[in-house]
Amino acid sequence: MIPERPKPSGFARLAWTVLAWNVVVVLWGAYVRASGSGAGCGSHWPRCNGRVIPRAPSAETLIELTHRATSGIALLLVAGMLVLAFRRYPRRHPVRLGAVLSAVLIITEALVGAGLVLLELVADNASLARAYWMALHLTNTFLLLGALSLTAWWASGGPPLRLRGQGAAGALMLTAVIATLLVAMMGAVTALGDTLFPKTSVGLDLPPAAHFLERLRVVHPVAAVATALYVLGIARVVPRLRPDPTTAGLMGWVTAAFVLQVFVGVWNVALLAPTWMQIVHLLVADAVWITLVLATASVLADRVSRGAGEGAEERSASPAAPREVVRAGGAG
Repeated sequence: MIPERPKPSGFARLAWTVLAWNVVVVLWGAYVRASGSGAGCGSHWPRCNGRVIPRAPSAETLIELTHRATSGIALLLVAGMLVLAFRRYPRRHPVRLGAVLSAVLIITEALVGAGLVLLELVADNASLARAYWMALHLTNTFLLLGALSLTAWWASGGPPLRLRGQGAAGALMLTAVIATLLVAMMGAVTALGDTLFPKTSVGLDLPPAAHFLERLRVVHPVAAVATALYVLGIARVVPRLRPDPTTAGLMGWVTAAFVLQVFVGVWNVALLAPTWMQIVHLLVADAVWITLVLATASVLADRVSRGAGEGAEERSASPAAPREVVRAGGAG
């Protein structure tokens, strides 16, 4: 009989809420970019147009200010989560690690956002530098969402990770994570191109003088479909290598998320990437990433800590591991 997973603690519910709030912040940030409101506060940060509270703000300024306000709330939530993690969980508990990583990444997220504003890589800027910064911004955002997801996972009773000795299943999942992150980076740059150079037709034919952001539109869909096919393939293999109900369930969610993302991506292209569809596309991309991170965490779980047992040599190498996880599972 499969042991029943412990009910989420108050901290776990907080961690999932912080994750959800950050997804909202990410989506609003995409709206800032898609609506051309990134320069709503000029090249000033953290002040807006040289003021703490601008007078008679325009619509673009209000949109940018809202994004800064929601980002500030996200920073406070992560800071509070960090404090609670250290108060409620013992040393070396994975929740502490997740909270620390989340705090570091939300600070770097703010710094990258500030860099975009201060360097004026917003609004109609179509430079190569902005493309690099957008890819960097997306990478940091996904790493932040990943850290928040793992924090909530561990707080909900998920076992700690173990990278060594995971065999083919671990290699397949880590490859999927890297490929998905690369595709997401391409997607961020492609979305920038859709904003700066709106499409007028579904065709992929481009004039010789087309901007490099327009040319990248062809690369992203191909890479996205290839990655989706790879993930759909390993979704049939990994549950056999890890015959675990949690892993099987999560791989099912990963499969559904990737199928939905391909469908949404096709519609995004067919509709010529309107702003609302770009937001939906990003929302599903966030769901793809979060489910993939959680599935990978399940595959890379420390099998000794989970109680599966992997041999006397491994047990003797870390005799305190089972006791630590039992204690960790009871922390709240």
